[in-house]
Amino acid sequence: MSIFAELQRRGLIAQMSHEKEIEELLDSGKPVKFYVGFDATADSLHVGHMLQLITMQRLQKAGHYPIALLGTATTLIGDPSGKDSLRKMLDNEQIAHNAECFRRQMSRFLDFSEGKSEIVRNGDWFLEIRYLEFLRDVGRHFSVNKMLTAKCFETRLEKGLTFLEFNYMLLQSYDFLHLYRTKDVKLQLGGDDQWSNILAGADLVRRTEQGEAFAMTFALLATKEGKKMGKTEKGAIWLDADRCPPYDFFQYFRNVDDADVIMLLKKMTFVPIEKIEEMERTLSGVELNSAKELLAFELTKMVHGEEEAAKVLEAAKAVFASGGVDENMPTVTVSDEQINILDLLVISGLCKSKREARTSVEQGAVSINREKVSDVNANIEIEDFVIVQKGKKNFVRAVLEKRESI
Repeated sequence: MSIFAELQRRGLIAQMSHEKEIEELLDSGKPVKFYVGFDATADSLHVGHMLQLITMQRLQKAGHYPIALLGTATTLIGDPSGKDSLRKMLDNEQIAHNAECFRRQMSRFLDFSEGKSEIVRNGDWFLEIRYLEFLRDVGRHFSVNKMLTAKCFETRLEKGLTFLEFNYMLLQSYDFLHLYRTKDVKLQLGGDDQWSNILAGADLVRRTEQGEAFAMTFALLATKEGKKMGKTEKGAIWLDADRCPPYDFFQYFRNVDDADVIMLLKKMTFVPIEKIEEMERTLSGVELNSAKELLAFELTKMVHGEEEAAKVLEAAKAVFASGGVDENMPTVTVSDEQINILDLLVISGLCKSKREARTSVEQGAVSINREKVSDVNANIEIEDFVIVQKGKKNFVRAVLEKRESI
């Protein structure tokens, strides 16, 4: 099966500027240089980035040459796409730190050895550009009227789009032009929320260089109901183990809705598509638990390594067994032998506040060692450890802090 056919069969492609030409380019048998941009807005990548990295990895395995562009310049402005307020302004030091964190995480997905792929930073060329020359050479190719119709500006226009943000499309487009000129890049990929920016970049290359430049976007990770995936009550699903422990990462995908597991297996794993389609035909109801377990294991293995994936798989099985406990499940240390249930829920991270903890207890969603707690004033005795549970799927082991005898 050709790589283009596989991308389509897995439901990855959302939009393309030139479908026939892109298909011929990817299936020509010759390495194609393409890039995906990542603004360094945090010190960790998240699940949304992961979909893009896995797709880059697919194309690399097919013989193509991925370039990961770190937006050390564009992050200074902030992408307005889908935002209802101005992004938080970061300084150069923060952005450089975040970009380095991204680089380390990306190396888990892409082979950055010579001739295989590379990482570039757009601050390397934007800091040398003169503003008046940029306006004359690049800005003249953009129609303000057309830009204002772009979906990426839609939400911000309602609240008040700043001129700072308005420049973002020009900068992202120039990235494509620069990489076309210096590295012979012909294709830009990205999430479908970036369609307007990516298409503008391809158009800029065609206008200024009369060359071949193409745009293609991935379908965003969304549930069957259209809700964006990658967040829980605790926040975003990060790839950094300190921000999202491997157990929590595993559990997020182990507990996806039945309607979404096949879609996620197709888009985010390297499980053969024929095997996934067979699951789609034959599995239903509780049988889908095996597919969810496979999904969670494969993705945890990509992000945290096979050994860690095996540990959290074992922990998850132990937790869901009758009264099972495993040393690899999420653990917090408690200093007092007796603690109020609301304080314990907050310390464990299962609730963000006492108000949320109170509501959870009153709704009957909290258990200690599998026994439901209904009294918000209950004090929990901890001799060694207790298993704190919120809902059906969230567990934490609270361990009493060991103190040396005097």
